Amino acid sequence: MNAKRKLLALTAGLVLAGMSTISMAADEIYIPLISKGFQHQFWLAVKSGADQAAKEFNVKVTFEGPETEQMVDKQIDMLTAALAKNPKAIGFAALDSKAAIPLLKKAQAAKIPVIAFDSGVDSDIVLTTAQTNSKAAASLAADMMAKIIGGEGEVAVIGHDQTSTTGVDRRDGFVNQIKAKYPKIKIVDIQYGGGDHLKSAEIAKTLMQAHPKLKGIFGTNEGSAIGAGKGMKEAKKSGIAIIGFDSGKAQKEMIMDGTMAGAITQNPVGIGYQTVKAAVMALKGEKLPKVIDTGFYYYDKSNMSDPKIAAVLYD
Repeated sequence: MNAKRKLLALTAGLVLAGMSTISMAADEIYIPLISKGFQHQFWLAVKSGADQAAKEFNVKVTFEGPETEQMVDKQIDMLTAALAKNPKAIGFAALDSKAAIPLLKKAQAAKIPVIAFDSGVDSDIVLTTAQTNSKAAASLAADMMAKIIGGEGEVAVIGHDQTSTTGVDRRDGFVNQIKAKYPKIKIVDIQYGGGDHLKSAEIAKTLMQAHPKLKGIFGTNEGSAIGAGKGMKEAKKSGIAIIGFDSGKAQKEMIMDGTMAGAITQNPVGIGYQTVKAAVMALKGEKLPKVIDTGFYYYDKSNMSDPKIAAVLYD
């Protein structure tokens, strides 16, 4: 009789274990990440970090973004579709920091934690933002520009947009630092290329033609910086210091061949990783800081092989 009871107990345990497995599959933690785009190597590096965290924390992550960083409406559609799948949490890098707020309010009402990454949102709906301190990073770019051009002369900015917090903060961080510390440097123009390297190249050529004494250009993201370099090559100009933002193969090649003086690198893998980690922490009810600062460095051909720099450069 005891043997029968043991067998029944074992069978019941196996059934319960099976039911538990089915329940866990049904309750799989799904966390979609909606990025600002997919056209730059930066976003692929962010995705790789998110994938690492997904594996470590045993959650399902998807990663998508519009074809270009000018497609605000398409990004909003992607966010709508992601929320319709009832995710446990969501990661969002806003192209327009205000346009998405109505949807994020819906997420908040549904008790779906929202984690911002790379670019913040003008709302307290997001629990935290995993990002580079863009103002501080752009201030460093301004310092390096001043050093390279000898503390005086005309410079310009090619921004990626004026609607995202990264676009605004990088522009303002650079401009404000120049105005505060370098009275002999004049910012002659600020143009926006939408992060598109072809459009940014045309802007660079126009700037060089309009300002023949131009000594430097700051490009606020990968596409802006590569475009500035392409524009200088196509205009057959030299002696203009181009400082970029981000990394990627094309940008690193421009630094190595002297087209670009240097750039600020973020830690995109860290941004992706910390976004997913923060989402998991939020689901556990753990306290999150308002901002997760993932760090930055200035790099040029002299320090690209430095281990701490090489670790955050990407192809």
